Amino acid sequence: MTIDIRISKRVTKIMFSIFKKKTVIPHVRLTGVIGSVGRFKQGIDLSSQQAILKKAFSYKKSKHIAISINSPGGSPVQSHLIYSYIRQLAKKNKMKVIFFAEDVAASGGYFIACAGDEIYANSSSIVGSIGVISASFGFKELIKKIGIERRVYTAGKNKSTLDPFVEEKEEDVKRIKNLQLDLHADFIKVVKDSRGGKLKDPEKNNIFTGEFWSGSKALKLGLVDGIGNLDQVLRDKFGENVIIKRFEKQKGFLAKKLSSSLDNQIEKVIDNLEERNLWQKFGL
Repeated sequence: MTIDIRISKRVTKIMFSIFKKKTVIPHVRLTGVIGSVGRFKQGIDLSSQQAILKKAFSYKKSKHIAISINSPGGSPVQSHLIYSYIRQLAKKNKMKVIFFAEDVAASGGYFIACAGDEIYANSSSIVGSIGVISASFGFKELIKKIGIERRVYTAGKNKSTLDPFVEEKEEDVKRIKNLQLDLHADFIKVVKDSRGGKLKDPEKNNIFTGEFWSGSKALKLGLVDGIGNLDQVLRDKFGENVIIKRFEKQKGFLAKKLSSSLDNQIEKVIDNLEERNLWQKFGL
């Protein structure tokens, strides 16, 4: 009789574990430079990520979504568009968003991460860089040395602002700096709205100066909510049996053929060098 009871309890336990409702968390990974990278290489922009984000947020069996970000930044416009779209989907579907920084969530990468209700990072992740940068070269002396005459005709006195082939003008520099201040103010507002009182003395700690930190330091500054990777954090939150349902964008046949074409190799090298320059700023 005792043996029968033990067997019955064991069978009941097994059956319960089989039919127990498991938590499923949809997951999307965003990786790369934000904005246009080149004709044959896709960066992170709203048009390329909209469908996969919408599909992941439409998963009705979960009230949470996990998004990984691995980006050194890029276009401030695309950063804001993606941030706003994620918040829109979260509100519409009544879902909590958990962001995970991989190698880098800096500049526009951190801007997008601010769409999360929570942000986690690896202790060695690079986080922050809340600022705006513009960079170019001046070729005035070069074209003079090689005997090239530049001819430019405009309608509108400011149409050739910051032309790299002429002397830099003080009023042009002032104009671009004012534009940067507007973009920076927008970035700061998003971070403050997202992180709120979690930020630790932003002025004293130079949080809005463009500086960046390790994940461990970012936690102390209130830029992230915890240290841990995707699998670990989701297991801690939802149990060991949590299922991560990954939503990935598939590369089309035509895109594969174009990207492998020999005619495009030189352009791809240039695009890769430009992208690499952004990653190298953070030692990657």
